[in-house]
Amino acid sequence: MLRIEAIWLAVGSSDLRGGMDSLLGLVIARFGSAQPHHAYVFANRRATRLKVLVYDGAGIWLCTRRLQEGRFAWPQDDRGDLHLSEQQWNWLAAGLPWQRMSAHAIAGAIAVV
Repeated sequence: MLRIEAIWLAVGSSDLRGGMDSLLGLVIARFGSAQPHHAYVFANRRATRLKVLVYDGAGIWLCTRRLQEGRFAWPQDDRGDLHLSEQQWNWLAAGLPWQRMSAHAIAGAIAVV
């Protein structure tokens, strides 16, 4: 079983036509190096396909997810990289608007207080 401690989005679009080695090059270019038990997520220009690169400390795993309809809620702003919580990742991978999660959580917290 893969252990993933952190999930990073390479915001903006990436060329996903290459394989594992080209994505590893993107990880090194964007993040400096691949950290053990971290997942690095890339999306194509239309945000209909994701590729996830996971370094488990001994080797690299490559996973792909493609939506049959619609698009992933993928940030197109190239200003930086994002770190996601597990719940945010679950929403993103399901094609749901994960950016709205924190807004709902904050609104709920304000309403309770």
